[in-house]
Amino acid sequence: MKINSLEIEIDGIDKEILRDLMEDARKPILQIANKIGISGAAIHQRLRKLEEAGVISGSKFVINNKVLGYKTMAFVGIYLDKASSNSDAVRELKKIPEVLECHYTTGNWSILVKIICRDNEHLMQLLNKKIQPIDGVSRTETFISLEQQIERQIQL
Repeated sequence: MKINSLEIEIDGIDKEILRDLMEDARKPILQIANKIGISGAAIHQRLRKLEEAGVISGSKFVINNKVLGYKTMAFVGIYLDKASSNSDAVRELKKIPEVLECHYTTGNWSILVKIICRDNEHLMQLLNKKIQPIDGVSRTETFISLEQQIERQIQL
């Protein structure tokens, strides 16, 4: 592994470790070590270096929103009355648990958010009572996702 000022170069062993853990973050380190042909301690060392370099940051469980009753996913383009309203708007958006992602964008909108709702009525309430009343929001444009067809991380 070589670290440049803005980028990190990872070798084939690092890539193999990362591929295995991206597939299943709970995969035992010794199973990966045996597959690759190096010690478990070497895997731990490499993971620590990758974490210190910022390549990885922890692990997480993936929750199935639909099983929990959240069946409507939407993307909301938020138009701000002025660019200086961005940080205040984002601060308010962080308070809304249904907001999963928030992006500062180029193009028509100032902000693009990904939200999860129980149904269309919940979405409408969220838009009317929580998002549109935020100071600085002039209007919104909503796109309901009918089906997520691709979900992946960058390939190594």
